[in-house]
Amino acid sequence: MKVRIKFAKYGALRFIGHLDVMRFFQKAIRRAEIDVAYSEGFSPHQIMSFAAPLGVGLCSFGEYLDVEIRSHQGSEDMLKRLQSVCVEGIEVLSVKALPQKAGNAMASVAAASYQVAYKNPEKSFRGYEEKLAEFFARSEIMITKETKRSTMQVNIRPGIYELFIDEEGAIVMKVDASSAGNIKPSFVTDAFFAYAGIKTEPFELQTTRLETYLNAGTAEEPVFEPLDWIGEEF
Repeated sequence: MKVRIKFAKYGALRFIGHLDVMRFFQKAIRRAEIDVAYSEGFSPHQIMSFAAPLGVGLCSFGEYLDVEIRSHQGSEDMLKRLQSVCVEGIEVLSVKALPQKAGNAMASVAAASYQVAYKNPEKSFRGYEEKLAEFFARSEIMITKETKRSTMQVNIRPGIYELFIDEEGAIVMKVDASSAGNIKPSFVTDAFFAYAGIKTEPFELQTTRLETYLNAGTAEEPVFEPLDWIGEEF
């Protein structure tokens, strides 16, 4: 059976990379005595798949991991087992069984939502609501995107689905997070700051991934739902 685990990553552990998170869960699953399935061959490993890797320094309350298990005592039991072996900064939020035909976590990612806020609670983006609305209303938002082989100008506006300032005075966005698009939140904020004349200091902002989504609609008319929308408790 394939199981989808939702977890949060925050605090000091936001500074560890994706490979370290993967190693942590491999060990946590063993310590929790989950009857996980292993691949066959000379070097067997746990069968698992993460959704979109999180950048170093970002917090998240919408991370996902798929694992295959051979037996279980229910989702509540598995949730408690995993929570008991987690450390401060990684928290397992839910465990759900996936339908047989469900795609893996990484292949299912279509979008992600983020909150960008000042670390200093006395500072916020209040007062920039109209400027942000003007920015979002543009038909083109061009950025310079660097790859290993070249540098190119890219219009990221089609991949920005939502953009507003919330009640806390933070910038909230929902953007394309698929393998084909993959718009980093910094692409949006850097372009907006240049447009609005906002200057920030290094490490002054904290970016948090709020949720990761799959597309339950079509390419022409997307309907974004959380990755655990298709799962159910068992």
